[in-house]
Amino acid sequence: MGIPLIQQTTIARYILGKKLSGQKRYPLAMMLEPLFQCNLACAGCGKIDHPKEILQKRLSVEQALAAVDECDAPVVSIPGGEPLIHKEMPQIVRGLIERKKFVYLCTNAILLPKHIDEYEPSPYFTWSIHLDGLEERHDDSVCMKGVFEKAVTAIKLALSRGYRVTINCTLFNQEPPAEIAEFFDYAMSLGIEGITVSPGYSYQHAPRQDVFLGRNQSKQLFREVFKIGKERGSNWVFNQSSMFLDFIAGNQSYQCTPWSNPTYNIFGWQKPCYLLVDEGYAPSYKALMEETDWDKYGVGINPKCDNCMAHCGFEGTAVDYTFAHPLRAMKVAMFGPRVDGPMAPDLPVKYGDRADATAIHIPISSIQRRNAPTSTDANH
Repeated sequence: MGIPLIQQTTIARYILGKKLSGQKRYPLAMMLEPLFQCNLACAGCGKIDHPKEILQKRLSVEQALAAVDECDAPVVSIPGGEPLIHKEMPQIVRGLIERKKFVYLCTNAILLPKHIDEYEPSPYFTWSIHLDGLEERHDDSVCMKGVFEKAVTAIKLALSRGYRVTINCTLFNQEPPAEIAEFFDYAMSLGIEGITVSPGYSYQHAPRQDVFLGRNQSKQLFREVFKIGKERGSNWVFNQSSMFLDFIAGNQSYQCTPWSNPTYNIFGWQKPCYLLVDEGYAPSYKALMEETDWDKYGVGINPKCDNCMAHCGFEGTAVDYTFAHPLRAMKVAMFGPRVDGPMAPDLPVKYGDRADATAIHIPISSIQRRNAPTSTDANH
């Protein structure tokens, strides 16, 4: 169980190399989004809100691999849309594995049994199956009955063939903590490698806006879920850093690190991150990193960012904290996030009429600066 040692050591060497070189901004993972078309219309997804001609577009194998080469992140996550709709996806995955990238192919798994023979098990390849809860909850989330059963069948099939398998889980509003804990127990009973969990981000183009959690709601929900897990002695394995879990439980005041997880899709390099879809695109990775006004984004800086606690923005911050404070991170990894007591203060609001009324003084030692760390700037 857990992330294989080869992946842990490869990423650790990569990060250490970047820190020793003094590079300020570098990616940990890349989102390669080869299409927006999907065979589902989930309540919390804004990715399919495009005209037909856009939904029919695809990144070519050459475009996809060139973007990965340009970015050179050690991990490549392939979301969508639904990637298995893309006819050249097996070639893209093979090209990434040849480059020794750790590939997470994110799928709702409806088409997985049909296409599984087009792929081969590898320590560099993982099926990341979308499951948002137990049967009723998941089928309601994806707005289609029977999808949970198909996903579980696909998970069992992939595991029986020797593949690495994780699930990716997004939590939304009005989810009972006990039910989430039961789902985590069930997910681990399937024999998966781990769970990637995140509170849902409120996509502006999502068909329903009532499903998203506020920031404080997210923290309280995760605290209650983790508390149940501790009381039960549940053996949950998450495919995330312990300090990210500590963050979503309200124990860390992190700022987002959007450049740690850049996105490339049919429009180009998306500014500033996977979740903000209306901020424009850069023609190259170099332009994305050098010309994006990163200081315009972040919690308390841009209202679009204020409720976000998604792993694609904050996992990079948590990993940096782990390298700066390994003993603290080890303690959280051993004993889990704290689930009682005061929460870490929110970041100060620096825009509009709310700036003076809600600004909270947070010592610079307790939050990440908006600029990425250098080898001599440990932050936190």
